[in-house]
Amino acid sequence: MTTVQDASRGRMSPLGLACLGVASIGWGLNFPIMKHLLTELPPLSSRGLSGIIGAIALGAIAVWRGQTITVPRGLWSRLVLVSLLTIGGWVACMGLALLWLRASDAAVLGISIPLWVVLLAWPVLGERPSAVRAVTLLISLGGITVLIGGGGFDASLDKLPGILFALAGAICVASGTVLTKHFPLALPPLSLAAWQIGLGCIPVAVAGLALEDPHFAALSTIGWASMVYMTLVQFCVCYVCWFVALERLPAATASIGTLLVPVVGVLAAAAMLHEPLGLREVIALTVTLAGVALALRS
Repeated sequence: MTTVQDASRGRMSPLGLACLGVASIGWGLNFPIMKHLLTELPPLSSRGLSGIIGAIALGAIAVWRGQTITVPRGLWSRLVLVSLLTIGGWVACMGLALLWLRASDAAVLGISIPLWVVLLAWPVLGERPSAVRAVTLLISLGGITVLIGGGGFDASLDKLPGILFALAGAICVASGTVLTKHFPLALPPLSLAAWQIGLGCIPVAVAGLALEDPHFAALSTIGWASMVYMTLVQFCVCYVCWFVALERLPAATASIGTLLVPVVGVLAAAAMLHEPLGLREVIALTVTLAGVALALRS
């Protein structure tokens, strides 16, 4: 998710709430869709190329809405750095994580982003975490521990590369978020999203085409539908809806609303991929969500 400057408003907008719901549900559904697509395409090629096409489409939407897409000369270095972290790191690491993890596991680990923001904001921004946030951090880490430890030591070792990739992706997004707060990117929101997605996905796509062997011609109908979803829904529809929500809702409401993403991801993975939805998954999801929700409200 791209970080933007948000003009918080005190009133609730039905359109804002509807757009927030669309964005959260769309991003949540993307986890099982990504997981299925890995049975037909390697992760870096598919996610990198879909991101580039999505960025071009977002740029066209920004121009259509009258937003400038020109980047000031002094902004390029920080824009590239933040894009590589926030988008490139997330796209690459989460795609690789799904090679070892179930979609539901990846969705729960992905929602840990606000917790890493709290940790990184301390040394970078000087924002010392309060006692409440420290407790919520421990609560959420407890939920992640439940998720990681399920199935015994051997199962945890089998999932370890995926867990490390997923956490690395979350930390990359958190790092980009903190750097954006330290060095603000003064661009209109849709233009900023288009540039960040494009700049972040280009190296991912290049690495994928160099290291992987994608066979797009062999894609099934479901495979092509998954690519279209990742390109148009994940990168375009969801981002447009997210920015509409940010314009019409208080920041806290929008942030807490995104907690719907892992819930949708876990439930959709159970329905679409028949992944288990047992007591361990429910406890891990509930505890992690509770910790993040408390951190966002404190």
